[in-house]
Amino acid sequence: MIRIESIADAGQVLRFKMAREVMGWSYYRTAAYWVDGLLIDTGCAHTAPQLTSALKSLHVDQAVNTHSHEDHIGANAGVQKLFGCPILAHSEALPILENPRLQPLQPYRRVFWGWPQPSQGSTIREWVETERFRFQVIHTPGHSPDHICLFEPEQGWLFSGDAYIGGQDRALREGYDIHGIIASLQKLCELPVRMIFSGSGTVRTEGKQHLEEKIEYLEELGERILSLHKAGLSARHIRSRVFGRELPITYFTLGHFSGLRLVQSYLAGYELPEPVQTQQDEDGEPESEEAVGEDTAESVDKGADE
Repeated sequence: MIRIESIADAGQVLRFKMAREVMGWSYYRTAAYWVDGLLIDTGCAHTAPQLTSALKSLHVDQAVNTHSHEDHIGANAGVQKLFGCPILAHSEALPILENPRLQPLQPYRRVFWGWPQPSQGSTIREWVETERFRFQVIHTPGHSPDHICLFEPEQGWLFSGDAYIGGQDRALREGYDIHGIIASLQKLCELPVRMIFSGSGTVRTEGKQHLEEKIEYLEELGERILSLHKAGLSARHIRSRVFGRELPITYFTLGHFSGLRLVQSYLAGYELPEPVQTQQDEDGEPESEEAVGEDTAESVDKGADE
């Protein structure tokens, strides 16, 4: 499935929203953006034929991968073959572009996104220029070590990849660094961001406000997790107190994506004393407490529509 749209407040930007359809349902949408001959991300392998077909009526002079995850580099090979264009990415991403099998994929990732074909990447510089626009390249690790964002200062456009995903996070994938994510969001928040174009395809106006709200939520969540740890709760019990039950995503990813991993990522970034044991209820779980925030589809299923 692919849907092509011109963004209302940024008419020069085309958005390609993509997802693999399974039994008539589309899951875990990804996005690519085209602006003035620049293609930002290429979606997943399962939708690569649709994206390359849709791009034939345009010109692609260069492509940028915000990071090397399989749902952002899936059509690299097809785009490169069709247009002969360079594919630019952070230097740490280049080995995976050349050999995607260096990045192990769990079964659910193979089902939803698939293995990309190898492509030839080049190290991105500090700026990417098109005929009409000039994009600043910003290193934003946390979601992945090789993550970058593109910012067009004249327009206030931020192409955030997965550095910014809306919603209130209640789960994190193995390998993500929540403290790195927060630091990168703080770096982005220093910019005069007017619009955010996220890796899920969600476009947000009043971009700086959304960045501030996301940072506030994540910092408050971290403070609460740290407080519960100091009170003697284990990571598993903190997860139960803060989030309640694990989300369905935890079960079909076999624990690769979970609230427990989010708690553990927070705790790993703190210098922590040994917790003091506290009294628990009869079944070994601490007394339940209202979960923080409301889960949103975008924070787990990267693809909620506006």
